[in-house]
Amino acid sequence: MALSTVFLATVGASVDAAIRYKVEVDTFEVTKRVASQWSAALRNGTVPREIPTSSKVNLVQVVDATGHVLNASRAVAGRPPLSTLRPPPDDRFQTRTICSDGEHCAMLMAIRVSPALDSPVVYAGVPEPAILSGTELDLGIAAASLPILLLVGCITWSMLGRTLRPVQTICERMSEITGTDLSRRVPLPPGDDEITMLAATANQTLARLESAFKQQRRFASDASHELRSPITGLRVGLEEALAHPEDVDPQDAMRAALSTTDRMEAIVGDLLVLARLRAADPAPPESVDLTALAYEVVDARPWRVPVRVHADDDVWASGSRIQLMRVMENLVANAQRHARTGADLTVYASAGTAVVAVTDDGDGIAPKDRERVFSRFTRLEQGRRLDPGGSGLGLAISREITEAHHGTLRVEDSLRGARFVLRLPLLEHPPQT
Repeated sequence: MALSTVFLATVGASVDAAIRYKVEVDTFEVTKRVASQWSAALRNGTVPREIPTSSKVNLVQVVDATGHVLNASRAVAGRPPLSTLRPPPDDRFQTRTICSDGEHCAMLMAIRVSPALDSPVVYAGVPEPAILSGTELDLGIAAASLPILLLVGCITWSMLGRTLRPVQTICERMSEITGTDLSRRVPLPPGDDEITMLAATANQTLARLESAFKQQRRFASDASHELRSPITGLRVGLEEALAHPEDVDPQDAMRAALSTTDRMEAIVGDLLVLARLRAADPAPPESVDLTALAYEVVDARPWRVPVRVHADDDVWASGSRIQLMRVMENLVANAQRHARTGADLTVYASAGTAVVAVTDDGDGIAPKDRERVFSRFTRLEQGRRLDPGGSGLGLAISREITEAHHGTLRVEDSLRGARFVLRLPLLEHPPQT
């Protein structure tokens, strides 16, 4: 509204100045014609003592060099000269606006008849038009601008209302969202303007907050669920040792407590790894030689059964070397746990994909359980029997790491045992060694 007022005031002032200038120029042009007419008549000696005038220019005088009025129109007959202005010989035409005390102002054209020193001067003038002397023009322009200003104000108010209404709706919806319910979203206004972008960004932020909140709640739920059993078992064992010291071997009680503590430590450690994978910012990717990594994983420690490596040269991927090593270690550990005589770790490239396959010669995994084994805390009956202290998070962590590297980890068909296949985007241009 203020901007509209300033704009209209500027336009009004410009129009006022233009009109005043036009009227002033036209008025002086009329007086110039009349003064030029009587200047030529004076040079010809045909000027009557009382100069006839028209309705437009009624103030005409011929004044000599001494300031005496030689000829005059009826409106100024017997009056002193209209002005003391005497144009110089090199600038014979001059204009002047004169104002007498108690009278209206007049607009004069003064013409020097000749360059001679005693040349008379012809004055022709008219009373200053009311449009120039009064405030009628200003009031008229102001009166004409007021409806325009009101119209612009109404339009601006209406447009701002429609524009800011979605912002009000977004604010109301945001105030309804609480820390316990992040599922609500702000409405997207139609169009593709900045407010729509704001609403979309708010929804994306809410989605990320909801995802983080669900992860935290899931972490707390998983931790409390999985830790409840070992804590209960530890408490029962310790209470029994205290209540019946004569029936419980202290060494057996401490060994059982230590075993339970180890399992709790493994569960907490794996839960923290999962939480960091989801919450932490991704580390800058590095070039990882999967072939060298496979040999390093197998040679790092002795395995219960032999693990054979079959790897092509120069199979590279991009990502975190530490995380990909953990995936390989989890897969190899899982294979050797279920293998009877040995396991195979194969690394090769195929159709722009780096493939890591880990196969054992155990009992395998039933098709209905092949996806379920990647869920958190899922442990099949055979896994519980072979590794009672496991956390059931190793394969879930491996799947999380794989997806963070834009890859896949699945259980695929095998002639014997289980076959876990990790696929990652192949790095087409590995670093030069």
